[in-house]
Amino acid sequence: MSLMVLLVAGCGGEQAQTEKKAGPVELHVAAAASLTDVMKEMAADYEKGHPDVKIVFNFGSSGALQQAIQNGGQTDLFFSAAQKQMNALDKDGLLAEGTRKDLLVNEVVLIVPAEGGKSVTDFRQLTSGDIQHIALGEPKGVPVGQYSEEVFTRLGILDAVKAKAVYGSDVRQVLSWVESGDADCGLVYATDAAVSRKVKVAAKAPADSHKPIVYPAAVLKESKHLDAAKDFLAFVSNDANKKLFEKYGFTVK
Repeated sequence: MSLMVLLVAGCGGEQAQTEKKAGPVELHVAAAASLTDVMKEMAADYEKGHPDVKIVFNFGSSGALQQAIQNGGQTDLFFSAAQKQMNALDKDGLLAEGTRKDLLVNEVVLIVPAEGGKSVTDFRQLTSGDIQHIALGEPKGVPVGQYSEEVFTRLGILDAVKAKAVYGSDVRQVLSWVESGDADCGLVYATDAAVSRKVKVAAKAPADSHKPIVYPAAVLKESKHLDAAKDFLAFVSNDANKKLFEKYGFTVK
């Protein structure tokens, strides 16, 4: 009887061990909405070489992602579109030591529908009566909205623009409103404009009109898969993927 129990227990232990090995590691990655296309392509490449890892994305505004992390949401890696949100997590002691790095640089551009849109070539034209709806990121939590307000403030047209503004929850919502014609124009990153055939760039924001647009990345201290998270961050930063970022219009730090 004792021998039978031991044999059954042994088989059960081996089965449990096999099941434990069989399940892939789920790596939860919070990333700014502007990174959607390039990160999906990178994740697919990574998973081919790492069949034991599954990348699970949460794309959104950097501010919303920051709050979700602070509220205990499961996250292994965070890719922000601005330093502000990463600084807040760093201040709270939520980043794994030595993993934070500045990864990318982007630009703010003014976009209009590719066909049938208003004729706009300069930011100052946004104050004209011809422009009625301007799509912007919500400035409290969407970095592109914060950069946009800096541009308008520098140009002295913030109040006039605010009267016409419609605010999106992230940069991709801003892009979609201009694509559909629901907004006459909008401000997005150059990389968002580059992935859409339904919009065209009307003007680029002067570089000195807003803070540098730097994308930091870091592993979260409470990650359940620290080694895998660090490995994916290293993969994202390798030479091949630097070229992929550039293909999508980013400048690599």
